[in-house]
Amino acid sequence: MTTPIPEKVLNDGVPIPAIGFGTFRLQGNKGADAVKTALDNGYRLIDTAYNYENEGAVGEGISRSLVPRSDMFITSKLPGRYQTYNEAVAAIQESLYRTHLDYYDLYLIHWPNPQQGHYVEAWEALIEAQKWGLIRSIGVCNFLPEHLERLETETGVKPSINQIELHPFFNQEAQRAYHAEHNITTQSWSPLAKAEEILQNETLNAIAKRHGKTVSQIILRWQYELGNIAIPKSASVQRQRENIAIFDFALGEADMNEINALSRADGRLNDQDPATYEEF
Repeated sequence: MTTPIPEKVLNDGVPIPAIGFGTFRLQGNKGADAVKTALDNGYRLIDTAYNYENEGAVGEGISRSLVPRSDMFITSKLPGRYQTYNEAVAAIQESLYRTHLDYYDLYLIHWPNPQQGHYVEAWEALIEAQKWGLIRSIGVCNFLPEHLERLETETGVKPSINQIELHPFFNQEAQRAYHAEHNITTQSWSPLAKAEEILQNETLNAIAKRHGKTVSQIILRWQYELGNIAIPKSASVQRQRENIAIFDFALGEADMNEINALSRADGRLNDQDPATYEEF
């Protein structure tokens, strides 16, 4: 029996599972099946996005599951092309229509798109949508400290979460420290990096052997012990179960230090620097 998933509490008081299920590129019936099996296997946090073009598949997977909606934590994200206030409001509503849900537990601005300069407008739309009961908690993805500071300065509302690229080859130490100082929860996308590279890593394999666990389990436990909420993706039932079975062991300080030593300044997978990258 898999150990139950612990919860964290966001800065707005909303509880969230300490690990979730990512759905990037899980579309159509395969995507719906993957979401259903993830829920059946014990996941409660399901992460999607408008730009993943699978909110409908996620909604279908939710409808196929016997897990009560009140026990789920569903996240989606606003695309860069809809960051003006009126467009953002319509996009949030459209996201809900696609999933056939009445509300999202968490809704995020997917990228700051600083060259466009509309992310504060988008944030104001999320604040209003939360007041209307369409969203329980509001946050962002890929925001740098200067973007986070501007949101709070101009609206008085701080994001509950910042979802960022974070894996052993790019551990985001400075960004995580900023989040901790400002009571913003860190969520990790691509938490396992690129499987073909990371699963062959000698350091991670040695740690996995010492603990009798898989490399993926070691990485996801490392994420958890750093205080991050990881959202690994897999359509495989076996891998889904493996990725969630990380709460029956602990890493030592030496293990954590060895993994952190793998991080590198140029560790981003696709060179998507939020200071310049634009998502539409």
